[in-house]
Amino acid sequence: MEFFASIPIGCDETRLQRRLQIASLAQGCSLIQRVLSAENERGEIFCLWGQFEVRREALRCGVRFSLPGCPNALAWTITRQELEQEPEILIHCTINQQREDPDFVASLQQFVEAWRDGLPALLSPA
Repeated sequence: MEFFASIPIGCDETRLQRRLQIASLAQGCSLIQRVLSAENERGEIFCLWGQFEVRREALRCGVRFSLPGCPNALAWTITRQELEQEPEILIHCTINQQREDPDFVASLQQFVEAWRDGLPALLSPA
C-alpha cells in the first residue's frame, strides 16, 4: 500500500538532507514521540506503533527512512519535487501489504499527515 502527501514549499536538496536526520524525526512528525538513539544512519524511535530500529538513506532529491524490524516493512521518503509550477515536498509512505486492517491504514494516513503538518517548521530557513 502507498500513501502520499505534498507540501507546496520550496527547499533545496542540501537543506532537506541536512535537516532530516534521525535525531530530528520527532521534530518533523508528531507521531514519533521520541528518538531513543541516533548514530549516523541508524537509530531507534518510539512512535505510534511502538519501538523500532530506524535507518536513514540519502537519496537524489531527498531522504528515505525505513523500519527494518517492522512486520509491514514500513518505509517513507521525503523528496523535493521539480515541477514546472511551484516547488513542493512529497511524502511517500509504503508497506508491503495490499490489504490491511482499516485501523492500521488510518494510522498510516495519520502518519503521513503528521509529516505534512510538521515538515514546514523543520525545513524553514534558520
